Amino acid sequence: MPTLAELNAASAPAFTDLLDGVYEHSRWIAARTWAARPFATLAALKAALVQTVRQASRDEQLGLIRAHPELAGKAAVAGQLTAESTDEQSRAGLSHCTPEEFARINALNAEYTARFGWPFILAVRGPRGAGLSRATIIATLERRTDNPPDFEFAEALRQIHRIAELRLNDKFGFVPEQGNRVWDWCEHLATHSEPAWKERGELTTTYLTDAHRSAAAEIAATMRECGFDTVDIDAVGNVVGVYPGSDPAAPRLLTGSHYDTVRNAGKYDGRIGHFIPMACVRAMHRVGRRLPFGLEVVAFAEEEGQRYKATFLGSGALTGAFNPAWLDQQDRDGISMRDAMRHAGLPADLPAIAALRRDAARYLGFVEVHIEQGPVLNALDLPLGIVTSINASVRCVVEIIGMASHAGTTPMNARRDAACAAAELALFLERRAAADGDSVGTVGLLEVPGGSINVVPGRCRFSLDIRAPNNAQRDAVLADTRTELAAICARRKLRFTLEQTMREQAATSDPALQQRWERAVAALGLPLHHLPSGAGHDAMMLHTVMPQAMLFVRGENAGISHNPLESSTAGDLDLACAAFQHLLDTLAAS
Repeated sequence: MPTLAELNAASAPAFTDLLDGVYEHSRWIAARTWAARPFATLAALKAALVQTVRQASRDEQLGLIRAHPELAGKAAVAGQLTAESTDEQSRAGLSHCTPEEFARINALNAEYTARFGWPFILAVRGPRGAGLSRATIIATLERRTDNPPDFEFAEALRQIHRIAELRLNDKFGFVPEQGNRVWDWCEHLATHSEPAWKERGELTTTYLTDAHRSAAAEIAATMRECGFDTVDIDAVGNVVGVYPGSDPAAPRLLTGSHYDTVRNAGKYDGRIGHFIPMACVRAMHRVGRRLPFGLEVVAFAEEEGQRYKATFLGSGALTGAFNPAWLDQQDRDGISMRDAMRHAGLPADLPAIAALRRDAARYLGFVEVHIEQGPVLNALDLPLGIVTSINASVRCVVEIIGMASHAGTTPMNARRDAACAAAELALFLERRAAADGDSVGTVGLLEVPGGSINVVPGRCRFSLDIRAPNNAQRDAVLADTRTELAAICARRKLRFTLEQTMREQAATSDPALQQRWERAVAALGLPLHHLPSGAGHDAMMLHTVMPQAMLFVRGENAGISHNPLESSTAGDLDLACAAFQHLLDTLAAS
């Protein structure tokens, strides 16, 4: 079993020999990476190998993809796979396919190869390294056959890098123990789902349902097992764990994220934000270590606004932003929030909720680790990213009013088509947001009330969602969009209404805390990549009262989130744990 020291000291041929088998039949990758020595960490070696492939020509990348065997293909049946591929396919049970499974995989392999011209590549050991089920492999093959060719080419390379990562771990005897633990915690917490969704194998955990309460109880129990001195469920359902410092009177660092979900959710959104610091507390507690400051980890009860229109309720309670009117809101079953709180054993009492407000002077700031919920890190083959700001956002509901008329008898030059005007505006918003580079604009809801196939639309309702890294940029996109809307309607002789339904200010990362994240990522030997967050997070609420900064963790499957395909790997989660611990260590040393 080689060591990094031996690898760094090796000649080019010896270096290549030591890494033989990491990339299937492609020794050129190790040979070209030799010049990037020395590698301070295994993560740095992995990043350098990835960079070598990214810098290769497309023909070389295609050759790398084609060097891999088909899953459960002829080479596997004939026993002609490399030792590494044999082990991987065996761990996934592909050597024990039923005749039906074998036939289905081979049919899909043929369809995939005919469409793309290369074999289907999948890291069959999966995100935990223990192996995917055959059903999951077949479902993934079916899904990815529909991908666009350019996307699938990049996805094949991403899967190859994951295979290489697992092989390197084996070669160096590395086990991502912290990442495995966080991954397991996320998987187990996802068993708490509301009945109708759980019956379909889906995850839905909305505010103060029985599933939500059982999830809170599990988080609290895990916090106690980790060694937190105090663990409580507060007046709004937040789970709060405190690990005091060596000086109990010292200020605390606040961290965490939410544990509620959207409907039919992924398992990692929000939840890694409290599990990662919990894993670090567990490690410190086991060696009897205390920081000079306290660590307060909060699993926020509500961020998504799914059961009630009360987004950021959990973190808002800590900043004094709880809206008393929320208590009278009713869910789709007519249950008020006040009654839901009482059913959950919470006081539903405004003074008790007001008492949750934190004194910002008692805190060093707020940091949050979150899955990216986007494709940027995934496309760059980077496990971690530094968040520069949480985007400013605004949402509007627009209605364009024209004149309904017969689709067959109304000449084109006599129409007052509300839907065509909306389509024109949607295309304008697409162009205008793209012109800024980092602004985004979306028409997510679009409807023709009472529409009919043979009627020119007289009304069209749609939404606008505009986000940008700063308030001024967001407002400029909105102003230009509104001006264009007015011009379109004037030209087409239509009327419109525009109602603003939400406006959130940008939350720029605190420079000092952001720099600590940068140092933590650099200490792992990883490239630094900065990006804004297009999604809202609990850090936005804490930003109103104290310094905040976030770290993003790459998401699998093109970074999809709010979706069952949302995923992370134990390796990436392990790096996030190491980065969080580094941040704690540098704070302790300052």
